[in-house]
Amino acid sequence: MNLLDMNLSPAWKPLLEGHGWHTQHWCEAGAANASDAEIMAWAKAQGYCVVTNDLDFSAILAATRASGPSVIQIRGQDLSPATLGTTLLSVLDAARATLQRGAILILDVRTSRIRTLPI
Repeated sequence: MNLLDMNLSPAWKPLLEGHGWHTQHWCEAGAANASDAEIMAWAKAQGYCVVTNDLDFSAILAATRASGPSVIQIRGQDLSPATLGTTLLSVLDAARATLQRGAILILDVRTSRIRTLPI
């Protein structure tokens, strides 16, 4: 499964790739001025989960009742790998099959929730 990083620190890439997750930042894949809808369409077509702290991507899935792509929404004040890395890696491993089918995963320091798509 591939992860499309939308707006997180570049420090996430070596951590995720070091644990077997292929990651790509949107700036490597598409235009900086692309709409959220364009990004979502690209991610779905290319088999990527969108990893973000932006609420818009989950809202698009809810509003359109789409079945994908999966969105991993990281929330909190400190979004660094040092704070959330171990938790995210554990949750990604546990939720891999669900994310491949289509889901929204919300993660913060204390909890994680996952909802299958469509909502």
